[in-house]
Amino acid sequence: MEDLGAAMSGNRDVLMLGGGNPGHIPEVQQLLRTRMQRIANDPAEFAGVVGNYDSPQGDNRFIAALAQLLRRDYGWDIGPENIALTAGSQAGFFYLFNMFAGEYPDGRSRQIMFPMTPEYIGYADVGLADNMFTGHRPEIELLDDHLFKYHVDFSRLRVTDNIGALCVSRPTNPTGNVLSDGEIRHLQEIADAKNIPLIIDNAYGLPFPQIIFTEASLAWSDRTILCLSLSKFGLPAARTGIIIASADVIRMITSMNAVFNLALGSLGPSLVLDLVMSGEITRISTSCIKPYYEHKAGKAIALLRQELQGLEFRIHKPEGAIFLWLWLPGCPVSADEIYRRLKQRGVLVIAGHHFFPGLADDWRHKHECIRITYSMPEDVVDRGIRIIADEIKRVYAEKKPSP
Repeated sequence: MEDLGAAMSGNRDVLMLGGGNPGHIPEVQQLLRTRMQRIANDPAEFAGVVGNYDSPQGDNRFIAALAQLLRRDYGWDIGPENIALTAGSQAGFFYLFNMFAGEYPDGRSRQIMFPMTPEYIGYADVGLADNMFTGHRPEIELLDDHLFKYHVDFSRLRVTDNIGALCVSRPTNPTGNVLSDGEIRHLQEIADAKNIPLIIDNAYGLPFPQIIFTEASLAWSDRTILCLSLSKFGLPAARTGIIIASADVIRMITSMNAVFNLALGSLGPSLVLDLVMSGEITRISTSCIKPYYEHKAGKAIALLRQELQGLEFRIHKPEGAIFLWLWLPGCPVSADEIYRRLKQRGVLVIAGHHFFPGLADDWRHKHECIRITYSMPEDVVDRGIRIIADEIKRVYAEKKPSP
């Protein structure tokens, strides 16, 4: 993470294919600029956005508008009491994971279960107790055209009494996998039977920013906890996470906000308030954001296929998010070694073994994968992929036995 932060803030000519920064989509940027200018030109609104504390639950106008959107568009029985904001998704997961797992006063301990890894790198270090996470290997389906796909391996999934919550991301960072509606329903049934929540990280998914390229629907109950974000809509610097849950959970999140933050920032909610009130945020997501990333994903995959011709490789089927997950079966060096070699050549990726929180066994597959971000400008992605492919070819050439 130090490498990623230094690359984003420094002046080095680094090809940044390792981070999670969204693309700067011109249409979205223009909408946000226009809204910011209106706020700046209205003395009363400007004073309210930058000069007043918000509620520890978050901007009341935004929360009410989002509840109305979800009632209108999805038919959910939901109100403002079911929504709280956080200072970014990472803060929200810190709250939720430590709320439902960890060490209890009576000596018991509970864990968060990831029914399918690989999963988001940011989950791994937010627990306040040791051994707070457990993860499971996926089933791997091999597809045509150098593709593959992960599925939840329900035949091996055992949810014991020490599990405090299940957690999945949809689409999944790092792979772009989208759990099917059937998989989500099955996981919810398991969670309901154990009287624990199913936490769904929707930072890239529905209802916004809809960076999802396959069929999927959105459902909610008071035992589901949905986590949304404004980051991938185009506002990562505004640090606005959204938690949709039962009123009891929202009250606890609000109390934690009051302790950790006193109040939450107003800029992100204020910039998109009109879009949420009108429902325009979902239209923009569908008509602009989704096709922008789907096009970029297609171009990046085509270039990888071209540059890696003749080698054994697979790419996870791109179903959403802003990453490609490259698998090099039988690679003669680890993905971490490829990461280090690419760093020397000015390209940053992330080695796959970081994305298996709670998976204790040293599965070789973990060390054969790398995450590549394709949200950067086209010339950066093209140059980076060509260097990645060239380095992989060098690795294989160096390891060939002498004639």
